[in-house]
Amino acid sequence: MLLVQSKKMTTASGSQSSPFSKRVISMYHYTESGLRNIYLSNGYKTFRDDDGTAVSIAHADDLHRVIGRSLASKPHLTGTELRYLRKEMGLSQKRLADLLGTSEQTVSLWERRGRMPKGYDRLVKLLYVEYLDGNVKVQAWIERLIELDLHHQDRVVFQTTKSGWKLAA
Repeated sequence: MLLVQSKKMTTASGSQSSPFSKRVISMYHYTESGLRNIYLSNGYKTFRDDDGTAVSIAHADDLHRVIGRSLASKPHLTGTELRYLRKEMGLSQKRLADLLGTSEQTVSLWERRGRMPKGYDRLVKLLYVEYLDGNVKVQAWIERLIELDLHHQDRVVFQTTKSGWKLAA
């Protein structure tokens, strides 16, 4: 369960209301996700006390996974959506840049300006869906390629063994 300070509530008509309004509130604008277009129609409770209004969100981890999966199904990610997926995967800008074969500054630029090349967009979505499903083959293979880049040799030696040819140690 996630407990957050209330920021904005939206009524059924779409108008903004004060957290202390006596109107019935039908949706919660979930800005704490870092995304501007996320609204919750249920699954949350509001609490009022002397410090103001707080919101409790049931099964917040599940909500974040559903948000992430819906983003991974979009045709193209915005910068804030890229940042959301990166943070959900627990990756720094540097780590994501390493996985994508680009620089940390480039990832930062994509997050701020909102556009990245389609191939990178697809790869980020693939990494996120793999992260969700618990299958680490794609990320493990990319990490192996990164390791190979670090230890690149111009001369590659093979040797024959009883079981056939293999890369020499």
